[in-house]
Parts: sequence; C-alpha cells; structure tokens
Amino acid sequence: MTRIDQEIQGQPAPSRSALALAEQVAALNARFKHHSATSVMEGALRDAGNIALVSSFGAESVVLLHMAAVIDPMVPVLFVDTELLFTETLVYQQEVSERLGLKNVRVIKADDIAEKDPYGALRFSDTDACCALRKTLPLQHALAGYDGWITGRKRFQSGTRAALDFFEVEDGTGRMKINPLAHWAPEDVRAYMDENRLPRHPLVAKGYPSIGCAPCTSPVKEGEDPRAGRWRNQNKEECGIHVVDGQFVRTGA
Repeated sequence: MTRIDQEIQGQPAPSRSALALAEQVAALNARFKHHSATSVMEGALRDAGNIALVSSFGAESVVLLHMAAVIDPMVPVLFVDTELLFTETLVYQQEVSERLGLKNVRVIKADDIAEKDPYGALRFSDTDACCALRKTLPLQHALAGYDGWITGRKRFQSGTRAALDFFEVEDGTGRMKINPLAHWAPEDVRAYMDENRLPRHPLVAKGYPSIGCAPCTSPVKEGEDPRAGRWRNQNKEECGIHVVDGQFVRTGA
C-alpha cells in the first residue's frame, strides 16, 4: 500500500447514505432531462445542497464560469494550482475571474509537494501518483463539507465520458457531480463563447484544445481527439485517480 493510498483511506466516511444520494441523483436527472445547461446549473445551486464549481480555467472553462457568474457571483470556485501549470493558465485565471466578477475563487495547492516530490520528478516515474499528489488529493480535501461539485466534462471529450449524465453519484464520498455541459457539442461551446464575447485561453490558438499541466500537455494535430495532447503516448485519459467504494484507485484509459 502506498503512502497516497494510506492517506486517502484516512478520509472521513461519507455523510449521506448511498441510497439517498442515488435517489436524489436519479430524481434530478429525470427532472432536468430536457433542460438547458443553465437550468441544470441553477437547479444544482438551488436544490442540490452546498455546491462548488471546480474549474481548471482551461480551454472551455469560461463557459461554466460565465454561467455561474450570472447566476451567483459568490458561487465557490475551486481552482487547483498544481505548480506545474502553464504560465498562460495562471494569468488567464486571474483575468477571467476579474472580468466575470467572480467573488469567491479559491486557489487550492498541495501543502506537501516539497516533501513528496522535491525535485518535480514524480511525473517521470508515476504520472498517476503525480496527479494524486498535486491535483486529486488537494481537490478532495478542498471539497470536504460540500454536497457536490460542478464539472465541465462533456460526452464528446473522450470515450470514457460518452455516457455522462447531468447528475452523477461520486462513489464513496457522499457527494454528487454535476455536469451541466454533458450533452454539448464543440459547436455549442464555441457558439456560447462567441455570443457572450468570452475571452479564450491563449493556448487554444496555439493548438491546445485541452489544457492541463505543462509537462504533460502537448499540441493536438488536426483530426486528433481533443484530448490527444493530454499524457500523449500513455495509457491514460484522466487524472488517473478515481473513487471506487470509498477508495481511490488508479485506472488507465
């Protein structure tokens, strides 16, 4: 058992029963089945309890951030700074937050990187462990006390997301995940950004349709999957650590 696994197992038990959460998620999916992304966002903030918006301030993040700012600029926005992000992302985060009038952006950082990855070399030997240390664990700690969180995931982004619902049960945490843009196509994202004159992430114009940490993100060629530049040539499509039965497990693509 790794140190990360031991640390994760020390997390508190879920606060809500799995059955009650599953029933709530099913009811919300039925209720909002034919509703717009904005309606899903409003419904989540109104009816799903204490909700945070988790944002990478990446290529398409500004859509949900704009929706949140219009509905309630005090929505908690959690931004995980892995300390390996592109400089462009850090600048973009500040500029977008100010322009949209978001008043509750919380920058999350791991407090033990110097101890566990002092030379920044963990990504070469174990990318999953690097993601866990710098992103997943800090995010899970930041989400403690929330009933759910809003994500920008969409069905078109990868095969692992092809069956996304608006509302999901996050296994083992007692939280739900809300995906207002689950059914959107790329043209929907572009249209929303154009209609609302939203600023683009500067790296998009340089061939980065999906943006993560700088060492693990590369430009995407025409015709490739939008996420092909994330962990290129690795058997990996997500951050690599997912909650199953209350524990985090490593999964490949």
